[in-house]
Amino acid sequence: MKIDYTLAPDPEKPEIEAARLLFAQETDFLKGVVAMDGMPPADRLEVCFAGRSNVGKSSLINALTGRKSLARTSNTPGRTQEINFFTLHDSHYLVDVPGYGFANAPLPVVKKWQALLKAYLSGRASLRRVFLLIDSRHGPKAVDEEIMALLGKSAVTFQVVLTKSDKPKKGELDKIITKTKEVVSKYPAAYPEFILTSSEKGDGIATLRNTIRTLV
Repeated sequence: MKIDYTLAPDPEKPEIEAARLLFAQETDFLKGVVAMDGMPPADRLEVCFAGRSNVGKSSLINALTGRKSLARTSNTPGRTQEINFFTLHDSHYLVDVPGYGFANAPLPVVKKWQALLKAYLSGRASLRRVFLLIDSRHGPKAVDEEIMALLGKSAVTFQVVLTKSDKPKKGELDKIITKTKEVVSKYPAAYPEFILTSSEKGDGIATLRNTIRTLV
């Protein structure tokens, strides 16, 4: 059966408020993990944000939580070299994983943290969904497809979040969305709704919050 990939609908006002209240709860940095044996207990619902280096993961986490500096942001690809766990109240972990692809770091370091990333994505029982961030200006790359394939093998659902959606012109954005649908349709682990976001403008933040709120 062919799956129709669409943009996620805007939530209704009561849903927006419920999601806002969830993300208004206390959010704190818990720990940075450099090996699988350093993971916190898998005792709550967990979502993670993955994507190529400099795609905007940390900025998106900050926008979701309303905290300007909860997750460190940098213009230098490869700044995040650990799996960073954040607690959302006592019900969720938000997880910022190392960017994959180009990174401004020594090759052995890059290989080590990318091996950790793959081990985490394929072996974390409490992980409910991976939000796979793709830059709206560029669309999916081969390295994104490697992660999509890994998640498929691991039976982990992923949902595409197109970041920086305020940057391209409307026509260019439409082309990127079409291209992304074509790529994602090859991977059965993909959730069939994309979310367009802009951390700078706040676009799509309510939709992403509500998506996380409704996961069980």
